[in-house]
Amino acid sequence: MSYFAAAVVRRPSGWTAAEVDLSGAGDIDEVADLLRDVDQDAEISLLFVESDDAYLAVMRLDEGEDLRVFGSDSAFAEESRLGALLVGDIKAPALEIDDVVEPVERAAGGADDDEDADEPTVDPDADPVGDADLLADLGISAHRLLTLCAHEGMLPADVTAEICQVIGCATEVEELREA
Repeated sequence: MSYFAAAVVRRPSGWTAAEVDLSGAGDIDEVADLLRDVDQDAEISLLFVESDDAYLAVMRLDEGEDLRVFGSDSAFAEESRLGALLVGDIKAPALEIDDVVEPVERAAGGADDDEDADEPTVDPDADPVGDADLLADLGISAHRLLTLCAHEGMLPADVTAEICQVIGCATEVEELREA
């Protein structure tokens, strides 16, 4: 299993990013500790974990406390030990995928009116879990996050890049990818 884990932390001086090795983590609390270790004094700490070009998990700590987690698909927990570690304990769905599919189809003028109707704009099998609202105060609403994650053909790296662009740390994360 291949993964990319980027911690992005915000201090009064701005965003910084660091890659995080999750291979030794035994539970979600240890992952949270690894995120805290990036910067103990951070106002906001985010961890983006992209796995196998299929799954995305986002964790958030505010001032090192109150862990919040979102996963792009509950299948991540079944597919790997890392997925089970990050989203395996989340029981509540983030939102029914139909709540995302219908508004997208309406905005596109309805799937029936489209010549590419057999190409869905969203993945109907996606089953996002956790706190989809964890980035709302940073400019990514729950609906936007769910739409990004469910969009057919959108890779986890694309979702992370879009989120980071909106919240203002795209350059820092891109530098980690290139390192």
